[in-house]
Amino acid sequence: MSPERLLDGRLKLRHLVLATAIADAGSLARAAEHLRITQPVVTRGLQDLESVLGVPLFERSAQGAVPTVYGVAFIDHARGVLAQIRQAGRTLNELATADAGTVTVGTHLAGSNVLLPLAIARMKSAHPGVTIVVRESTPDALEAQLLVGDIDLTVGRLTPADPRIEQVRLYVEPIVLVVRADHPVLHGPVPTFATLAALPWIVPVSGTTLRRELEQLFALRGLTWPTNRVECTSALTLRRLIIDGDCVAALPGLVALHDDDLAVVRPVDVDLGGLTRPVGVSRVRDRWAPPAVVAFTEHLHQAAARLHIGADPLESG
Repeated sequence: MSPERLLDGRLKLRHLVLATAIADAGSLARAAEHLRITQPVVTRGLQDLESVLGVPLFERSAQGAVPTVYGVAFIDHARGVLAQIRQAGRTLNELATADAGTVTVGTHLAGSNVLLPLAIARMKSAHPGVTIVVRESTPDALEAQLLVGDIDLTVGRLTPADPRIEQVRLYVEPIVLVVRADHPVLHGPVPTFATLAALPWIVPVSGTTLRRELEQLFALRGLTWPTNRVECTSALTLRRLIIDGDCVAALPGLVALHDDDLAVVRPVDVDLGGLTRPVGVSRVRDRWAPPAVVAFTEHLHQAAARLHIGADPLESG
């Protein structure tokens, strides 16, 4: 018999269930009782299966049904197929209830150190079987990854984006300037923006929205763009540069003010002209989202509702 014959449509799933039931029960009568069907139905089903296979699967006698050498081999494979189908059902159920799967989220500074960890913790508590993958990159790179489907959503500053991307604002946070806690500028006369402009700076890379806003801020105040600067997108490197040097950096309020060790990083009270950033979630418009992604998005909204950022109203929706 050609193996392809088993794929011509005559072999049914019920045949596999029937064969394993007879082997487990030891007789056609007990198999019928277990399957809650009549014995003649079991007999016809077995005859149909043996006709498809072209070999006898059981030796029948008054004492019961014993698998032949063909039956032992076939039943072993039938159990494996049925086990795989049951596992497929469990997997689909887990995916449907957001208890399995992977959520890939992109982030860049804003939202990365408070909102995102809070949402991940909530998600893992409710759905421990879901894997969360976090990718950090520049906003333009994240947008490209979002559009091609490499990531499911992004969390961070909302800026003008491709019309195919839907953005939902979660909250608004101010931009603040920070230095190390023992920086000389904090222990002399009240610093001005001009005073800080003369210091080394850590600035976002060219092309980012915050970089453009800072350049405009320097220009509006008639100040030269810092030549003594480091252009950095890594949050960990940026923090270390602040702590170890004399640099000043512009950071989202939650990144600066919710630092784990405020004894080493301090904000500088300098007017930035109301410079703020809306933080939220970006996803491709009208693209189907797996239940795990939907659940994680809900946890982002819930985590954002727990944040209190100055006097700015918190928004979700």
